[in-house]
Amino acid sequence: MRASRFRLSLALVVALLTAVYSTAAAQGNVPTPLSPAAVSQMMEAVSRARTSVVGIRVQATDGARSAETLGEQRVGSGVVIGPDGLILTIGYLLLEAQQIDIITHDNKTWPAATVAYDIATGFGLVRPLLPLQGLVPVSMGSLNDLKKGEPLLAATGATGKGDNGGLSVTELVSQRAFSGTWEYHIDTALFTSPPVAAGRGNHSGAPLFNVRGELIGIGSLLVMDAAGENKRLPGNMFVPTDLLKPVLAELQQSGSSAQSHRPWLGLTSSDQGGKVRILRVSQDSPAEEAGLEPGHVVVAVDGVDVSTLEGFYKKLWARATPSDTVRLSVRVGDNEDVKVMELKPQDRMLTLKKPSGI
Repeated sequence: MRASRFRLSLALVVALLTAVYSTAAAQGNVPTPLSPAAVSQMMEAVSRARTSVVGIRVQATDGARSAETLGEQRVGSGVVIGPDGLILTIGYLLLEAQQIDIITHDNKTWPAATVAYDIATGFGLVRPLLPLQGLVPVSMGSLNDLKKGEPLLAATGATGKGDNGGLSVTELVSQRAFSGTWEYHIDTALFTSPPVAAGRGNHSGAPLFNVRGELIGIGSLLVMDAAGENKRLPGNMFVPTDLLKPVLAELQQSGSSAQSHRPWLGLTSSDQGGKVRILRVSQDSPAEEAGLEPGHVVVAVDGVDVSTLEGFYKKLWARATPSDTVRLSVRVGDNEDVKVMELKPQDRMLTLKKPSGI
């Protein structure tokens, strides 16, 4: 499968989708090969994708904590989901944003403002400050209708540098839980291969469509293990839009969901071989204040053993208020000695510099 640019004909993209769909059908992964009516439907889906996808360019605020890992300047994609021009993207693009520009497929640039940044789901919402013409809101599908091997269509927005965005044919290779190293977890994520726009960066926030043209996910990461099972397979992780539907109204009203106001320690960690190992400690964080360091291994939270990031996070987040004291049992070095440290977590949403609009 090969990435297809907007400047190529829609028929070529549909031909690629049809070929993948037919192959998957022959393997018993999806329903019977596409009918002429289904091909026509796919043509319409591709056309809608082109009119709903935008590029996003962000400048972070001066002194933003997030600039250390995300950079001061960020580029990604988004998709129009509301009649008022509301745009859905991946949240980390908007983290502590000072200036946001929307770039339409004709490479015109428009100012925009943050509507919401949601830690719990990972989504972000922005709204243009001026009315945009010709951008059609997309409808949303569901991951419940997806099957392994199903062909999907990912789109990337314009960059403002003569690149007016692109379309990529990919396929679903796995649905599973995902734990991020940065204190993030969702119970279901979508993994696709081959990768979307590898090396160009605007896979961040890229919308993922099914063959009916329904939005089913938003691009988050490039990954090397899309299939899981300890096998190397380059691809992408998408956050399913099923997670957005229950909180969309709340995000527009409050700027975040209630679940986003949870304890934050300031740790970057990994889990391997049944161990939660600290990789990095954020400056001026509860973890740094408590004396945690890279290489330390977290073995328990409040006396309950943890061996995975998922277990670590869920135990950490299961407290009445974000600032409630947490006790981490930590193994230091290669010896078996365990040290119990008390930390005073912070509400992550309150540690961020607020962008205009929230």
